[in-house]
Amino acid sequence: MSNFVRAKKHLGQHFLTDENIALDIVKGLKYTSLYKQVLEVGPGMGVLTKYLIQEKAYQTYIIDIDRESIAYLKTNYPILENRIIEGDFLQLDFSTLFNNESFAVIGNFPYNISTEILFKVLEHKNQVPEVVGMFQKEVAERIAAKPKNKTYGITSVLLQAYYDIEYLFTVQEHVFNPPPKVKSGVIRLTRNKVEKLDCNEKLFKQIVKAGFNQRRKTLRNSIKAFKLKAEFADNMYLSKRAEELSVQDFIALTNMMEVG
Repeated sequence: MSNFVRAKKHLGQHFLTDENIALDIVKGLKYTSLYKQVLEVGPGMGVLTKYLIQEKAYQTYIIDIDRESIAYLKTNYPILENRIIEGDFLQLDFSTLFNNESFAVIGNFPYNISTEILFKVLEHKNQVPEVVGMFQKEVAERIAAKPKNKTYGITSVLLQAYYDIEYLFTVQEHVFNPPPKVKSGVIRLTRNKVEKLDCNEKLFKQIVKAGFNQRRKTLRNSIKAFKLKAEFADNMYLSKRAEELSVQDFIALTNMMEVG
């Protein structure tokens, strides 16, 4: 175990040690014609970084909140020069980053903020055409899940409204140092062509969250706090559970509600 890993182990970080998997994650960036920059989140010891900087289709930038990681990366990847950002991805100002040009996001994401990372991306969806990330396996499965699946939920619907999501592969525990207690999953998100949902987007989010917060109930009961237009009182969606509805179904359901 290197001195760096030994020093960081107490923070609960898990470093990927399998070079083939690292390369496979980097190869997950498929639509490189859509951007000229890639931002790696939480690079740690640079296991992905070493392959990212070999690519000619884009320039690699990295961001990490940990000073020791930043110092390590500056020492070991001097080629990046001023493309190493010390800071919190969740607090990053996307409006000025890369002068509003498109960029991809990639990383072995910290499990405790992995979903927050994607919702940060979602806020700036028109600037981020592609994301490739490693998550806790059950989180990756939830994000990529389709309707009528027990893992399908709020995150699935809100992200799939704007991104096509593919589950790429599973990563076993033993390829990390130290090994986590769970398997990991790698997924790819690709921006779809939806510029704006065909409904009130704020109300859409509220309906989705209400439906899944009481997912065992039919929608007639789980979203009864919202005012349904009279002509839709017997609509078939109301007798279903949230997990049975697609993104388009939720859009249709939202349009059945009174706004305001």
